[in-house]
Amino acid sequence: MNSHTIVLTRLFAATPAQVWDAWTNPAILPLWFGPEGYSYVTKQIDLRTGGVWRFDMIGPDGTVWANRHRITLHKPMSEIRYLLDDDGANPGPPMEAVITLAPEAGGTRLTQTLTLPSAEAKAGALAFGADKLGETTLDKLAAILAG
Repeated sequence: MNSHTIVLTRLFAATPAQVWDAWTNPAILPLWFGPEGYSYVTKQIDLRTGGVWRFDMIGPDGTVWANRHRITLHKPMSEIRYLLDDDGANPGPPMEAVITLAPEAGGTRLTQTLTLPSAEAKAGALAFGADKLGETTLDKLAAILAG
């Protein structure tokens, strides 16, 4: 981990195939992705390597953030990589997200590593509560996996 990285990890009581499906099924991912209290409007979704998921994230106060996830790798049952930005609204380097899945006693260990463009960008994300909001996202994933 470096000064630009935020890492979240969680053990889910689910198989790697179930967690993979939650991340790669266009009908399921929008149901749980993102922090509690935020809503989402998908504009385009193609969750394969080379695909793009474009959506608006709407905060509890009505603020809208454009999002674009450019999928750079889907390694079935084990790894997803994507570049995250504001859908071109502001120039600058994207963030990189790496999601890994590993079988473990009791289920599947998910590790989510977000690498921001700079230490300053990481500090801003943490000030916004990105780590705590990310945990609520994982809570929502756990609920989807539990059925």
